[in-house]
Amino acid sequence: MAVNLLLPVSANLKPVAGIELGYAEAGIRKANRKDLLVMKLAPGATVAGVFTTNRFCAAPVQVCKMHLEAGKGIRALVVNTGNANAGTGEPGLANANATCAALGELLGCDAAQVLPFSTGVILEPLPIDRLKAGLPEAIGNLRVDNWYHAAESIMTTDTQPKAASRTVTINGKTVILTGISKGAGMIKPNMATMLGFLAMDAKVTQPVLDRLVKEAADKSFNCITIDGDTSTNDSFMLIATGAGQLEVNDAASPEYAALAAAVIGISQELAQMIVRDGEGATKFMTITVEDGKDVEECRKIAYSIGHSPLVKTAFYASDPNLGRILAAIGYAGVGDLDVSKLNLYLDDVWVAKDGGRNPDYKEEDGQRVMKQSEITIRVKLARGDASATVWTCDFSHDYVSINADYRS
Repeated sequence: MAVNLLLPVSANLKPVAGIELGYAEAGIRKANRKDLLVMKLAPGATVAGVFTTNRFCAAPVQVCKMHLEAGKGIRALVVNTGNANAGTGEPGLANANATCAALGELLGCDAAQVLPFSTGVILEPLPIDRLKAGLPEAIGNLRVDNWYHAAESIMTTDTQPKAASRTVTINGKTVILTGISKGAGMIKPNMATMLGFLAMDAKVTQPVLDRLVKEAADKSFNCITIDGDTSTNDSFMLIATGAGQLEVNDAASPEYAALAAAVIGISQELAQMIVRDGEGATKFMTITVEDGKDVEECRKIAYSIGHSPLVKTAFYASDPNLGRILAAIGYAGVGDLDVSKLNLYLDDVWVAKDGGRNPDYKEEDGQRVMKQSEITIRVKLARGDASATVWTCDFSHDYVSINADYRS
């Protein structure tokens, strides 16, 4: 079960003018489940993305990068679940390109104006015939209010769909933002989540959108980890349909600052949904490292804690074996760290003081906090004024079971 994560309500997911969504049951891997999604964009929409840094990046990631660089104007996105089309070599690239060509023909646009995405099992050929056969059904039910179904259509081991909407007013002009994400395992993004799509009706120039998607990813999807594995297919896409009233063409403008705050806010919400739905998760943990020399070292320490199987299993068991956190801090790779100045807190409990056990710390206080479903770990380094926050979850028996049985 997801940790304190409510199911999205379809009626609360606001349509974004300039984008329609359609889905199909194409039987990519399993029958009788939504597994194919088409997003059709209005002419003039701008699209920007960030992708996995995994050197074994999937064929659709490679094709997406090429099509974005071509600059022809993106008119559609297509997503399949059940098969990652990764580790598939030249045939995989051919299938990703064939997907774009097939959808482009049906929508009357160039193949280079289509972006393909895949998620699922790695090292297996994409069943391209089934995918292509499902496209007419997906196009046939294109609607502006299909966000909930869209979120269902991209799930793999997720226990529930992940979606969010916001409405903000900037300079008296209303902006609607709606997004979906998926992911529950193989999550340690070096850019984003496994898959995330966020649309807004603002008009944003391409250079500004390129900057905004990177800024949003860095402050949201780049701050989550479940198991420390960077996926081959990670993609986070930001779409500005241009159908609304707000125009942003300068990253130094007040309008940009306000829009960026809204985009980052909803991106963080979507990213945290992934952690809350981590495979087998029972605890949602916020790790904040403060008073560092720079953000990089703060994030390095936060990730070291968040990746540690020993830390994660201790939290699953509500066992205050908190020396594991100190060990993770020590091997994080900050070579000149003075641990004699370090302080560690669990929520309101002061655990370690000046590098050693706080004389006033009582184990029952640590256990009280660790029994909660939501926990904050706070580390103070006494080295500067930089800080960073990472969100993660615990490791349970179910994590092993889910991943052992994933291909069954």
